[in-house]
Formats: sequence, C-alpha cells, structure tokens
Amino acid sequence: MGHGKHAADGPARTRLLLSRRIGNVHLFTERAPRVRLQNFQDKVSFIWSVADLLRGDYSQADYEKVILPFTVLRRLDCVLKKTKTAVLAKVKTLPKKADDEMREELLNRAAGQKFHNLSKFTFESLKDDPDQIAANLHNYVAGFSKTLRDVFLERFEIDNQIDRLDKADILYLVVKKFCDIDLHPDTVSNLQMGYIFEELIRKFKEQTNEAAGHHFTPREVIRLMVNLLFGEDRDALTKKGVIRTLYDPACGTGGMLTVGEEYLRELNPGGMLKTFGQELNPETFAVAISDTLIKGHDASQIVYGNSFTEDGFPGTKFDYMLANPPFGVEWKKYADPIIKEHEELGMSGRFGPGLPRISDGSLLFLMHMVSKMKSLRPKEPEKGGSRLAIVFNGSPLFSGAAGSGESEVRRWLIENDWLEAIIGLPDQLFYNTGISTYIWIVTNRKAPERRGKVQLVDASSLFVKMRRSLGNKRNEIGDGKNGKPDQIAEITRLYGDFIDAAKSNKHVKVFNNEDFGYWRITVERPLRLNFCASEDRIERLKAATPFTNLAKSKKKGKEGLRDIEEGQQLQEAILAALAGLGTVSERQREPFVAKLKAAFKAKNIKVPAALLANIVACLGERDETADICRDSDGNPEPDADLRDYENVPLTDDIDDYFKREVLPHVPDAWIDRDKTKKGYEIPFTRHFYEFTPLRPLDVIEKEIADLEAEIQSMLKGAAL
Repeated sequence: MGHGKHAADGPARTRLLLSRRIGNVHLFTERAPRVRLQNFQDKVSFIWSVADLLRGDYSQADYEKVILPFTVLRRLDCVLKKTKTAVLAKVKTLPKKADDEMREELLNRAAGQKFHNLSKFTFESLKDDPDQIAANLHNYVAGFSKTLRDVFLERFEIDNQIDRLDKADILYLVVKKFCDIDLHPDTVSNLQMGYIFEELIRKFKEQTNEAAGHHFTPREVIRLMVNLLFGEDRDALTKKGVIRTLYDPACGTGGMLTVGEEYLRELNPGGMLKTFGQELNPETFAVAISDTLIKGHDASQIVYGNSFTEDGFPGTKFDYMLANPPFGVEWKKYADPIIKEHEELGMSGRFGPGLPRISDGSLLFLMHMVSKMKSLRPKEPEKGGSRLAIVFNGSPLFSGAAGSGESEVRRWLIENDWLEAIIGLPDQLFYNTGISTYIWIVTNRKAPERRGKVQLVDASSLFVKMRRSLGNKRNEIGDGKNGKPDQIAEITRLYGDFIDAAKSNKHVKVFNNEDFGYWRITVERPLRLNFCASEDRIERLKAATPFTNLAKSKKKGKEGLRDIEEGQQLQEAILAALAGLGTVSERQREPFVAKLKAAFKAKNIKVPAALLANIVACLGERDETADICRDSDGNPEPDADLRDYENVPLTDDIDDYFKREVLPHVPDAWIDRDKTKKGYEIPFTRHFYEFTPLRPLDVIEKEIADLEAEIQSMLKGAAL
C-alpha cells in the first residue's frame, strides 16, 4: 500500500504534511507518514488470525460477520476507555424525568464523544465471567447510544453472531483475542484505522471472489483526486474560519472523506470541512458511521441506503464531491423509480439528461452529484458553485451512439461547460479490476482560462510496480517516498499547468468543447431490384409468414376448416398465376407489379394490398443495374441493407463533409435529414495514440532464421 516506514510520534504528530504549489495547483503530500507499514500489516494479520478460531464453525464467506463488527466494537471500547468511569457516574445523577434526547446529550458530554456506552462492562471486564459472557456482551452492545446500537443490531446483526459464537463455545476466545490488540486513537490514528478496515474487507472479498473494489479506493488515487479537486481553490480554502462541505454518494468505509478532511486540516488548521456520505452496503456503512462518530462528527452526516432511490440528502448542495462508484454494475433492480423520475421530472429532476444502458449505472452517479452542485454567486464567486471528481472506467467516455442516454449525458455536461478535465490513470491500479480508469473533474465554476475547454491528461505511464500484488492491483502511483518517484505531484503539475503543459508535454492536450461533438447523419442509397417468378423466388414466397398464414385457421369449429380450405385454395391460385409470368427478369418494379395484378385479375384472385406487397418483395432481388424503386411521389426508396452512418464533427459543415467524404464513393447517396442526431464522445485513447512502425522485413526474416537454427540445434541435441 506504500504507507511509508516511520510511525508518527503520538497524537500530536499523527499526520505531518508537506504543502506546496505545483503549477497552479496546491499539492497535498505526506511529509512524515502516519502509517507504519509493518505496524499496519501486523494489526491486520493479528485481527485476521481470529479466523483460526472461527474455522469449522463458520464458512470463509461468513468470517466478516464476526471479525468486522468485533473490530469496530474493540475500537469503540478503546476510544471510550478513559471516560468510562465518568459516564457510569453520570448515569446515577441523571434526572428521572429526563427525556431520551437529553440523556443522550448528557452522557455524550461525559464520554467526551458523539456517542457513549452506559453498560458497566468493558472488553476487559467481559473476560471476568466466562459463563455469562454472552448475556454480558448483549448488555454491553445494548449500552451504546442509539445510533451505534442500531448500527450493531440492524447493520451488523451482532446479536445473532453473539448467540452463534456462544453456541459454538468460542465467544469467550474471540473476545479474549480482541482484548489483546490496542486500537486506541493514540496508538492507531483514524487514517490508519481506515486502512485496517479496508484491508480486512479486501481480504474478506478475496476469500469469496467478490469485488473488493466496490468498497474502497487505493489511497494514492484518493490523494491525487483530492489534489485535483481542492488545488485550484487554495486561496479560498486558506481564509480564516472557512467552512466547506464534502460529499461522497458511494462512500464505502469513508476513505475519500477522511483524506479530504486531512487535506483541509493541513492547508488551514482553522478551517472546517463537513463530510457527508451515503452507503448501500450495511457492513461498510456501519464502519463509516462508527468512524464518523469517533472523529466527533454528527451521525446524520452518514446515511444508509441507495443514493438513487433513497437520496439521503434531498435538496442539499455541497461545495465538493468525490466518488468511486462500482464499474459496470447494472441498475435493473432500481430501474422503476429512476425511470419514473426521468420521465416525470425531466430536467428538474436528477436524471433528466438521459439514462445510460441498464448494464452500467456509472453515469447515474455523475448526474446525481451534479444535481447537488451549488449555484454560482456572481457577487461572491468564491462561495458559489461546486467541484466534483469521480472515477470511471472507459465506457462513459464513448459508449452509446448519438441520441443514446450516455451521449446525451456527455452532451449535457459539455454544452453546459461543466467538464473541466479527464485524467487517464494506469491500468492494474484497483483491487478488483485490471482495466484502465479515468478521473473526471466536473465543475460549474471553471477558472476563466478553462472556460469553453476540456483538458485531457494521459497519466497511464506514471506508475511503479508493486513488490506484491493485492488482487488485481499490481501498479501504484508513486508518492515520492521510499525511493519512489513523486508521480502524484507530476500528474498534479500537468493538470495545474493547463495550456503550458499542453504546449510542452505530449501527455497533455486541451480541446474546445465542440471538438467532442458530432452530427450523426444517416446516409441512404436507392433501392434497386429486378423481379421475376423464378422457382427459387417462389419457394421464398412459400416460406414467408404472410403467405403461410393464409392456411391457418383463426376460428374454432367447422368454420375453421372452411377458412383453412379457402386459404389453401388462395395459395394454390396465387402460385398458379405466378407460374404463368415466366422467369424473365424485369428491371422496373412498376411494370412488373402491373403484370402481376393483371395475372391475378385474369384468375379472378383478390389479393389484399399487404399480401401483394409481400409477394412483390419475395420476387425481387437486389440488382445494381436495375432501375431505382420509387414511392408514390416519385422519390427514391432507401435500401435498408445499404444504409450507412457518418459522424460529422460539429466544427465541419454537414453538406461540405458529405460532398467531400461520401459522394465521391457513392454518387447516388443522400442524407435523410429527419434522422440526423447530435452526439458527443471523448475518444481519449485516440488522441494519445502513437504509431509504432513495423519492423523491417529483413529484421523479421533474420529472427525467424535464428529461431529455426536454434530449434534445429535443440533437435540434434535431443537426438544424441
């Protein structure tokens, strides 16, 4: 994980940071790392060793049901240790008529936290009565303040696990094991505790082949995102008493929120960043809200539920937003309320621009976050607007043709001039996938020099190989420590230098907004058919559904038999009439249709118009030398099989493009103007593609000859 080598010297030095300007951006980097790698891994390994006690009574998939809640319990127990006596003393002095809210507040004050535990037990004292440990642990959990009690009982469902462990006769051993690890904030900082939780979750998901990346993001990626998000606001963020808000709609264990807090605290010790998050997974939500309370924040700032269907902060706007939503996850399960909001509220709702395909809901997160951007304040620009950073895979860049939901979302972003930059990251960077990923920076208050433009930064080559892989994570972005290059600073500089970087670095490009837009035109070519009643074409007619349906009964009883007979007679009459037409091809449709009608009339056959059209279609074949088929107004009919599409850049004239690129190849083509659509895509990879010439033929021939000689030599050696 690259956390550094040296531990901090206690709480006063839990995080010392180096703050400096890189280009136009304020960079956030660690000067004295807070997390000692060996210490961190030791604690994770120790906690994970609880699995040895569970083996046999629990499956691997169920380990987290015990280890995660007990880790949280032990952390809270350590946090409350110093004030336990004060809380128990306060309980005895509480007014008998005090309401629940007053009791909670008074006990929280006694605990010196946003939570408390009024049970007489601690983890240590639970060991004193092994025979009653289950009942005493139930009492201990019930002693927490309401928010935490609900977390343990409803999200962790810890009562079930206590009873299950007790029945297996291993509850005492589990409690005793956790008593042997010190998780007090003086020993384990909040940031380090976040690492521990996330590493445990990664191991749980790795055991069951689940996607751990759905739950947390590599810290170097978060630090880079925070640099990009906050960097251009340095002047505003360093003002005395500044208060800002940060929101993550898929917050997991709260890692992004924690790093954001650390950034502002380092930049401005007198500033305040209020963090808000929502999480759908009950276990990670429980960790996030516990961490929030330990940090002294209001529990209402972390909400459980689906951000799309149960927006935990309706109507609330935020200064900053961060997210790493799951990649390529379908939203079919939540489709009904999302589609309803899209159709009924339109642009006044969150999903007005368009809905992405059901198999990938990534762009839903982006639209949800944009809906929570603050409005601009013309007279106080430093207080208005918002900035957000979100991690996507490659799909949102280009998936969906013009007019699709994805394209419409991109169009909405770009035409509103909200898309500021996209940074392409190295592959194999995340725990659950090896694919390439991208950070999108979106804001409604671009700096003047960025207005009307989008910056692309290709940072795919800025990584170092990890000594040991973690799932699919084999690469990391260097942070300048332990001999690694400071690639976080380098990417931040490329972003901050903007135009200057684009002039001097091939990995940075700046485009005008309209460069990503295009008109999707439908190119039609005329339908040309010849017609005849040859044997093979008549066989085609016999197999056609409208013709075969003539002999299928649509009524019941004896009348049905009459219908079938009549249908069969009509089929036979039509085939007899066609036999008299001959097999000579007719290159004009109108004369052939006239001849066909005359043959039917001579046989006294009444053929419905729809059936006649089907007969003509079955007897026709494409022929480039035939005359053009025309409609009743004399206009050429299009050939659906020859239909093609062209994407014309918005910066080009459609007619000029058509004359230049299409007509020289297909002179009889035309544009169906009614089908023209406007679209947007961001071909990130194409803009940074570098052609690699093929090796000369003589070099390849020499390599082949050398290989053949080597093989011959090996064969001779084997023969001996």
